[in-house]
Amino acid sequence: MRVALIGAGSVGRSIARELIHNGHDVLIIDRDATDERTSMVPAAEWIIGDACEISTLTTARLETYDHVVCASGDDKVNLVVSFLARTEFAVPRTVARVNNPRNEWLFNDAWGVDVAVSTPRLMTALVEEAVSVGDIVRLFEFQHGEAHMVELTLPETSPYVGARVGDVPLPPDTSLITILRDGQAIAPGPDEAIEAGDEILFICPPEAEHQLALTLNPESRTQPVRDDEDDG
Repeated sequence: MRVALIGAGSVGRSIARELIHNGHDVLIIDRDATDERTSMVPAAEWIIGDACEISTLTTARLETYDHVVCASGDDKVNLVVSFLARTEFAVPRTVARVNNPRNEWLFNDAWGVDVAVSTPRLMTALVEEAVSVGDIVRLFEFQHGEAHMVELTLPETSPYVGARVGDVPLPPDTSLITILRDGQAIAPGPDEAIEAGDEILFICPPEAEHQLALTLNPESRTQPVRDDEDDG
């Protein structure tokens, strides 16, 4: 897989190293890349230039890449490059980093963004997940918000403690994808029993979150811990 990565900060370099380690071809574009930075990821191709300029993306032959990952620390850059990648170069898939949660509403199909990853939101979700046993925690959004990855830590009061995975009535279009128990990920076969304290991950449409929470924890709050509302 060929991946063009925008931004050579610590986040961008870390992503690049992981992708290269997994056998992918990576190009990094950054206008402020220094010799020190490029030496940190020597296996990547580098272009030192402004990724918001079509001339830079043309030089990079962006149309030949399978994915564009916009990982810069500037939301404006990530939006502009996602838009150009989709509209001018027909890149099949874009992933964009959201630095300011208040800008999340912009990171959608209209701006050419397939997957938006909000580091502050994700960190908040993980913190709240630790203290929100029995509540749905929204971790990621896929397919322009039409599918969510959510997590629920099963409380001791759940009617399904000890039940088989296959006996849990899930809402329509909802899949149980993994169970985290004692630091290990468990493939959820139909005969696997779920236990109190299990962290259970699901993929579901947004309208199924409430029903899923009430099924596994009738005392659950009516909204997911991580929602898309700003606090003003």
